[in-house]
Amino acid sequence: MRRFSADYLRRTRDGMWAGDRETLDALRLNDCDRVLDVGCGEGALTRVLREECPGEVAGCDRDPALLSDLGGPVVRGDARRLPFVDGSFDAVVCQALLINLPTPRQAVREFARVASGRVACVEPDNAAVSVRSTVPAERRLASRARRRYLAGVDTDVALGADAADLLRAEGLSGVSTARYDRTFVVEPPYGEADVRAVTRKASGAGLRARRATMAGTEEELDALRGEWREMGREAVRQLRDGDYRREETVPFYVSVGEV
Repeated sequence: MRRFSADYLRRTRDGMWAGDRETLDALRLNDCDRVLDVGCGEGALTRVLREECPGEVAGCDRDPALLSDLGGPVVRGDARRLPFVDGSFDAVVCQALLINLPTPRQAVREFARVASGRVACVEPDNAAVSVRSTVPAERRLASRARRRYLAGVDTDVALGADAADLLRAEGLSGVSTARYDRTFVVEPPYGEADVRAVTRKASGAGLRARRATMAGTEEELDALRGEWREMGREAVRQLRDGDYRREETVPFYVSVGEV
């Protein structure tokens, strides 16, 4: 199972449900007395569920350091061996968890076991990410880097809508899937996080950190990183002039099934 820092999770999940939450209607949270958010991390989705659900929402993660930031009812546990008896929760939910598991079906089986009502999986399709940028080379290089990442990572990070098939395979009925696009925008006025992200492009730090999960020879990856750094320097120049704008859209799929 892949591990992530609290800072990484905050950066990638911050504000995901700040706008339209209608896609979560299929969870029928108003009918729930107890909900479990599995693989909750620092609690981005847990907090949203607590705002939307009149009942109790518990966060569950295997990393106690992440749970310490969340507060409220939290339980340390592995998604593949949940420490709960059968039917403990009205709904069991996860977000961007199955894409990081080598055996996601095993986790879905556990979700169905401890749920008495429904199971919901919010998973992205990282193969369908789109990028628009004022730096002409960024879209092309982002696509190249993504293809190498998809070919090299050892889990199905493009699971997306296919999570519905996992729910059906575990006997869940009435499975539905709805798409929710999460768009990250970098534009003036730039925040500190924007400046750090653009600076990392110029140094190639992001690609260096992900190198172990990218397919290709050392020469191919070195060439990609060289072009990436050149693109990053142009992004830094545009940022200094207040001209840089980047838009990245990640499609998420909310798949819900009845136990």
